[in-house]
Amino acid sequence: MLTTDYVSGAPNWIDLGSPDIEAATAFYGPLFGWSFQSAGPEAGGYGFFQFDGKTVAAVGPLDEGATSAWTLYFQTADADATTKAVEQAGGTVRFTPFDVFTNGRMAGFTDPGGAEFAVWQPGTTTGLDLVTAPGSLAWTELYVPNPDAVRSFYQSVFDWKTRDMPFGDATYIMFSAAEGENADQGGLMPLQEGDRPHWLPYFEVPDADATVALAQELGGVVLVPATDIPDVGRFAILSDPHGARFAVITSTPA
Repeated sequence: MLTTDYVSGAPNWIDLGSPDIEAATAFYGPLFGWSFQSAGPEAGGYGFFQFDGKTVAAVGPLDEGATSAWTLYFQTADADATTKAVEQAGGTVRFTPFDVFTNGRMAGFTDPGGAEFAVWQPGTTTGLDLVTAPGSLAWTELYVPNPDAVRSFYQSVFDWKTRDMPFGDATYIMFSAAEGENADQGGLMPLQEGDRPHWLPYFEVPDADATVALAQELGGVVLVPATDIPDVGRFAILSDPHGARFAVITSTPA
């Protein structure tokens, strides 16, 4: 379970790279009940998605040549040290650490399986204000050709604890941060043939089927229809009108 009591290696931020911020707001706003708040003219179009006044995600313009996608960030106490750890573990540095005003320090990487991710070293912004509640990030999932092969990479970089769970014909690798309550925060899954490596964010919703229907009305595409997972909840995988992938889930009450 995700929490806003952020510790090293835990997901603490998420943002969308979009070719059209206004169109992204028009899609995600009604879908999740989000409002958009600009970070100001000096932020180059970057801004925050909010739910009931709490920041639950962010959105910014795409870098030249980039594909629209959601990026997950993981907490680090030292972005520069994490960058060195990524290189030593066989990952690739997409952009080196830099300060974001006084808010924090960030860097971006690609893991050995080809999936992109980033880290956030908190300054005045510690991370998202809300998780696991409806309209916010509820789970994270990595899709790579060989999940077991990248397990050691993330363990080396973030000191994650992992455990195996049977999942049909595959093994679902659950991870948690080494510190804190050690609650599960995400999973690693084998990539389907022809797909591309990626981290997939799950957003909690009150009704997965209703959200899927609304997403289609707003121009989204259903990649995996609403499906039940016993004792977990009902989920679906979607892409927004510009191709950014995400999932929704209505979790089974604990």
